[in-house]
Amino acid sequence: MENSLYMEPSGPSSDAPRRTPRVIAVANQKGGVGKTTTTVSLGAAAAEIGHRVLIIDLDPQGNASTGLGINPRNLQATMYDVVISQIPLDDAIEATIVKNLFIAPSNLDLAGAEIELVPAMSRETRLKNAIATVADDFDIVLIDCPPSLGLLTINAFAAASEVLVPIQCEYYALEGLGQLLRNVTLVQRNLNPSLEVSTIVLVMFDARTKLAAQVAREVRAHFEDKVCRTVIPRTVRLSEAPSFGQPITVYAPTSRGAIAYRDLAAEVAGARTPV
Repeated sequence: MENSLYMEPSGPSSDAPRRTPRVIAVANQKGGVGKTTTTVSLGAAAAEIGHRVLIIDLDPQGNASTGLGINPRNLQATMYDVVISQIPLDDAIEATIVKNLFIAPSNLDLAGAEIELVPAMSRETRLKNAIATVADDFDIVLIDCPPSLGLLTINAFAAASEVLVPIQCEYYALEGLGQLLRNVTLVQRNLNPSLEVSTIVLVMFDARTKLAAQVAREVRAHFEDKVCRTVIPRTVRLSEAPSFGQPITVYAPTSRGAIAYRDLAAEVAGARTPV
């Protein structure tokens, strides 16, 4: 990505404060829980309020990339090249249609990375090292993790300071969450002592059902203040947006889903003022 896309620091470089981004891994080992939708929508909403946001698509399905209008067949560099060939992360970053929002895309090439990383040196910290090279340019880095605990997710956990977990307001909502928490603890002990599950977001909430309210109460009882006040509703617009290559804040800016993710951004990303 051209350096001109980045915001120039104000004042003399020697006096400018070092930008320290929040690096947040968005993870849930259960598939189909709105993980990518949350990553893209939260990132876009945070960018709207002035944060410089980088989304790292670490899922070989590449849904965060296509959901932001990136054609996986037209990429010169992807997260596969960053993780395996260790090219500079800056070379893989693409601008999006949303001001202040950038993405490091992926495609199916990344599926082979799990195997190729096994014999690699510093295999668990390649993403951490890559992010460090662009850290001064962003306020928030969101990592869209694959729905499994392999070396890609371990890389995300080693690089992040926080884990954000979307939980669907449906039956079996907590399925797999215990294992995710145990895996976070393992990474804390062995690779990244500063990692914590900081945020839990209730998604796919259907106010018409008693089950959704019951699940919400159960999750809040278990995790208390880690659970965001904002609840993301189940809406058709949220389901449609990725097929148009737009985040919900662009595709349907006045919809319930867009409003909810803006509220979530104010609650989560707004916790730190942009530099």
